[in-house]
Amino acid sequence: MSKVIISAQNLLKEYRMGEEIIHAVANVDIDIHDGDYVAITGPSGSGKSTFMNLIGALDSPTQGSLQIDGQELAKMSGDDLATLRNKKIGFVFQQFNLLSRQTALANVKMPLLYNHSPQGDEIERAKECLTMVGLGDRMDHLPTQLSGGQQQRVAIARALVNHPSILLADEPTGALDTKTSEEIMELLNDLNAKGITIILVTHEAEIAVCAKRQIGFRDGSVEFDRLTETGDAP
Repeated sequence: MSKVIISAQNLLKEYRMGEEIIHAVANVDIDIHDGDYVAITGPSGSGKSTFMNLIGALDSPTQGSLQIDGQELAKMSGDDLATLRNKKIGFVFQQFNLLSRQTALANVKMPLLYNHSPQGDEIERAKECLTMVGLGDRMDHLPTQLSGGQQQRVAIARALVNHPSILLADEPTGALDTKTSEEIMELLNDLNAKGITIILVTHEAEIAVCAKRQIGFRDGSVEFDRLTETGDAP
């Protein structure tokens, strides 16, 4: 079996609302292995997005252990966490979050600005990623000149430009129509086949079955953790 790349043990995230304490994530134990393709599912308020923020080092747990590639996040400095997010984790969101006045190429290059790489290397890596997602002929287009599906492809290329080992996708098809959603899921399938660990949050059953493993959240806890049955995926 491949190595554990994300390990959450007794993970707890609490929020205080007045006198009430909300357990957004409640004593969760999950191991995700290198090369896994996991769908995190559950209704609104189930804790799935909070869990995604925790494993993406965008938020800190109240207690428990959370390791990414063997590193305990609680022991890392803010700068080290920023480096982890930039180098090892790629993020894709429902809203594409592209800079409207920048071309597709410039948007994809953006994460490389923190690496201080030679300009020529940055351009080549950005071009490589845009070509990988099927937009080699759209590099000079602005977001307003691209369809919703193309904009999400740009966002995926941007997430891949630092060659992360983990791709976190939060409702990546939520703003797309059915046909375009299928195209984006095919792209994610291809990326997983290349060895990238993919964890996606979705409330759509037809999207979840595209993953190899499904973890269901309810009321902050894991309700089920199962492999997708052969034949479930469309």
